[in-house]
Parts: sequence; C-alpha cells; structure tokens
Amino acid sequence: MASISQWVAGARLRTLPIVIAPVVIGTAAAAGAAGEVHWVRALLALLVGLLLQVGVNYSNDYSDGIRGTDADRVGPLRLTGSGAAEPRQVRNAAFGCFGLAALAGLVLVIISASWPLLLVGVAAIFAAWGYTGGRNPYGYRGWGDVYVFIFFGLVATMGTTYTQIGRITEASLIGAVGTGLIGTALLMANNVRDIATDKPAGKLTLAVRLGDQLARISYVAMVAVAIILPVLLTTTYPWMWLILATALAAIRPCWLMLRQPDASRLVPVLKQTGILNLAYALLFTLAIVLQLLG
Repeated sequence: MASISQWVAGARLRTLPIVIAPVVIGTAAAAGAAGEVHWVRALLALLVGLLLQVGVNYSNDYSDGIRGTDADRVGPLRLTGSGAAEPRQVRNAAFGCFGLAALAGLVLVIISASWPLLLVGVAAIFAAWGYTGGRNPYGYRGWGDVYVFIFFGLVATMGTTYTQIGRITEASLIGAVGTGLIGTALLMANNVRDIATDKPAGKLTLAVRLGDQLARISYVAMVAVAIILPVLLTTTYPWMWLILATALAAIRPCWLMLRQPDASRLVPVLKQTGILNLAYALLFTLAIVLQLLG
C-alpha cells in the first residue's frame, strides 16, 4: 500500500505549472479585452486543468508500469513500476481525477454558457487517457508533444478566455502558443532524460525519433520562440516587452540541455522549465495589468 507521500510524489506536482500558466494567461487576456475577471470561472478552469494533469500523470504511471517501460526509470517515483501501489489502484486514481475534472468542467460550461467547450472537454479526457493508455497509445508514436501543445497550450489558454468573455482574443492566441511551447519543451526535457529507457521499451517519443542532440536543440528553440512571440503584442500592450526578462530564467535550463551530456542529470530542468512557465505567465499578466492601469 503506497503512503500518502508516495501518492503525492506519483502525482508529479512539478508538472503542474504546465496547467497553471495557461489559465493565468487566458484570464489575463480576457481581462485585457473586457476589463474584468470572473474569478469563479477562472478557479474552475484552473481546477479542471490541475485534475487533468494529475490524472494524466497517474494514467502514464499505470500504463507505462504495466508495459514495463518504467522498470529502469530515472527520476520521480513511479507508483506502478516501483511496486509501491497496485496497478488497479493507480488506474482508478487516474479515472477519479478525470471524473472530477469532467464534473468541474461541466459546472464551468453551465455557468459561462460556453457550450462548444463540452466537446472539447470530452476530447481532452479521451486524449489524456490515450496518451499512454489503450492498445495504441499515441504517446508511444511521438505524438505526445502535439497533445501537450494543443490541450495544455491552445485549449487551456483560449478555453479559459472563452469562458470569461465568450470569444478568443489575439493576446489569448499568442499567449496560448507561447505557454504551449514552454509546456512542450518541458515534456521534451523529460523525454530526453528517458531516451535510454524509452527506446528499448518501444516508446518512440519525439525525443527518441529526433535523437538526443536534435531533441535538446528543439527544447532551446521552443523556449526561444515562446519568449520572443509576445513582442507581437507590444502595439496593444507596450509593457509586453517585460516578458523578454524570462530569458534570464531560461539560461540555466537551456545550458543544461545543451551542455549536460548525462541525460539522467537533466531532472532539474523540469523544475526550472516549470518556474520559467510561471514567470512567463506572471509577466504576461503584469504587462496587461499595467496597460489597464495606465
């Protein structure tokens, strides 16, 4: 029986910035367009994202564990692979998170009257399970990065904006692409670390397909594009130049990705990329707030 601390470790809390950042950016973009924030809707959107991400983490733990992919995994505790919890328990935890996310999402759709998002929410849950679950998991064919970019970048950010004001804005779109790229970069760093174990297990992630060197370069490229992209918004939000300051937070993880030959020592990059994503979202928000106050 896994302890509470092991279940918390298995939830992989360091990955949560991947859902916090898009909700913050989506809410800020809506505020920039309408001048107000519906806080209950924002909190519900955040709850949906957090539950989906934890559910994905447990789902990956279960699916990779029963396939033997996690037998020699480096990094955070894997509940199934380590034997700390029975596979059935981990699977049920994933389904429980998905169910709660669906409930919170339904409430959000009802109070915001954003009915088109019902189908998006259903797609998000099926995609979350299909990442590594089922007979033909797309995460094993190199499509996991696309999933992260779409659902934890575009959908999470623009969906949040839509529930706030009933439409998508230019700031929401650009912010979605930016935070989506950083989230995808985080996954790339994780998968570069796991190339040595994923490849023999038949898990052909994009990092495995690109190879170690190109995968590392792609991480830096995604982070660089994300940081530069919001400059396009400076005509509307002059303070958006502030986001270039996130380049300082990107130096360390980019250096490690390019210069650390031992992939097993890339674990700190996950935390650093998560912090980068949060800093990105906060500066994005600050730029919009300063424009509103000005």
